[in-house]
Amino acid sequence: MKLAFQKETLLNGINIVSKAIPSKTTMNILECILIDASSNEIRLTGNDMELGIETKVEGSILEKGKLALEAKIFSDIIRKLPDSDADVSITSDDRYNTTIECDNAIFKIQGRDPQEFSYLPFIEKNEYICISQFSLKEAVRQTIFSTAPNDSNKMMGGELVEVKDNILKVVSLDGHRISIRNILLKHNYENQKIIIPGKTLSEISKILSGDNEKEVQIYFSKNHILFEFEDTKVISRLIEGEYFKIDHMLSSDYKTHIKVNKKVFMDHIDRAMIMIRDNDRKPIILKIEENNVNMKIRSSFGSMNANVAAQKTGDDITIAFNPKFLLDALRVIDDEEADIYMMNPKSPCFIKDDAGNYIYLILPVNFIDED
Repeated sequence: MKLAFQKETLLNGINIVSKAIPSKTTMNILECILIDASSNEIRLTGNDMELGIETKVEGSILEKGKLALEAKIFSDIIRKLPDSDADVSITSDDRYNTTIECDNAIFKIQGRDPQEFSYLPFIEKNEYICISQFSLKEAVRQTIFSTAPNDSNKMMGGELVEVKDNILKVVSLDGHRISIRNILLKHNYENQKIIIPGKTLSEISKILSGDNEKEVQIYFSKNHILFEFEDTKVISRLIEGEYFKIDHMLSSDYKTHIKVNKKVFMDHIDRAMIMIRDNDRKPIILKIEENNVNMKIRSSFGSMNANVAAQKTGDDITIAFNPKFLLDALRVIDDEEADIYMMNPKSPCFIKDDAGNYIYLILPVNFIDED
């Protein structure tokens, strides 16, 4: 096999498929990137058996062939080559002895038999939806933070993706909060309900350009999901089982509603978190009275007290939250003002908009008001 690339083009392809290379594995071949130039195009593939990514890379095929190269050393070599527009050649023989050349730099490394590589599963393209790259990237950004990737419960490490007619609903939760994002699609589609690993969605969002004019085709099968966009396809195994029933938690009842300037509110929470260290779980206490939210936090390092103007309807209330959870939800809201709804100090609060585009549920925490 003999191929020629421009460095920047090749490195971009390597960076895309490297997101499917496992950090630890007992199968050495999974640490490799497959270079497939057996047809009239060059494709790179990474596959950790749960998540697989394949992308087309522009280059010249001087001799057709296939080759598997250890991803880390391959990436490091290409990344540290000279100028981004430099020409790179990759040559391998029948025993997969590989030479990588660029200007005056010559590397010789040992490749692997491509037949050992696990190819991506075939997905029939029957049931699908189409969504803009921008909308998908935003939906992930606005929900991924409330998954629990290290939790023993796999469900909490995934996100529910539900299609009903022309609405795409994305849900995540970690036991302390729930994030819901609803997206209007251009067309009606068959109803679907699946659970996608959070890692898959996180890696896809890093690859997507976020262009509102470019689309992603999403194909559904029983055990897998396929994302196709531009020259890349991503296939992921789905999480099996029934997702948590959250409808009974989403009450529309409230006794207190406040509307606050999102940025001002966030800035005060951010300052309050200066008083907290990693193992210190001190809550931020909100005392809500007429046209004002008093915010205070006390820890072994000190205290902070601030007031934020608010439009309030309903009862006065004193309630406390993990400040990080409040901040996480507020950060992903694009509105200038945030609407927060509360029932009592023991019930969850809701941050949501009138149109129903997003809902964030956050559980309060117990507190001692020392005043």
